[in-house]
Amino acid sequence: MRGTIIALLALIVPSAALAQSCPEPLASARRLVLVTADTLNSTTAAIARFNRHTPGAEWEVAGGATSGLIGYRGVGWAHAFRRFAKRGEPIKVEGDKRAPAGFFKIGPAFGFGASQVANYVRVDSSMVCVDDVSSPAYNTITRRERIGPNIRVENMSRIAEYRRGLLVDYPTDRKARAGSCVFIHLQLPGRIGTGGCVALPEAQLEALQDFVQDGAVLAVLPRQALARFKGCLPQAN
Repeated sequence: MRGTIIALLALIVPSAALAQSCPEPLASARRLVLVTADTLNSTTAAIARFNRHTPGAEWEVAGGATSGLIGYRGVGWAHAFRRFAKRGEPIKVEGDKRAPAGFFKIGPAFGFGASQVANYVRVDSSMVCVDDVSSPAYNTITRRERIGPNIRVENMSRIAEYRRGLLVDYPTDRKARAGSCVFIHLQLPGRIGTGGCVALPEAQLEALQDFVQDGAVLAVLPRQALARFKGCLPQAN
């Protein structure tokens, strides 16, 4: 019996130790949306969903893979994950039109119309996302009347791509101009990239909204960086 217990521990402990070495919030995630760009300058990416029973367990495919749009200029490492960047790889800054590379919790669904989705955020005419680095409200969603008329914002109800989407818990840094207003949103016909978000066709976006209701993590990575997170990501990648 003692030998059996030791053998089981030998199988379990490496997985647990490996999970602890993975960056958060990936390490503790049980659902994952993996967005993989072929290069740092790609404007499209492969998007796949995975789940696992416990942190440290093997990832399992959850639904068919699809493709979507990322930044008009590709991806750049989010300020919070810049330690993973190699020499010459871009770090995301405000206005660079790059999607942020890294790992981020996916928040509630949002959109223009009513919805029965849990914690849904309905976008109305006064809802804005602040992309002005001079404002203490930088990278927050608020109402225009709370910040005054002179702060630069995205008027969310006027942006057609925001008719349906998901909030992303994007950690930023105002002093470093580290980027703002990062979402997963609707991909409109004819578009070839985004301002720094991830965009999906409506059917795939609707399925993703259902998938993430119990919590999920968004991973955005160039293919060349996947090996830097060996053991943290699905083995197929």
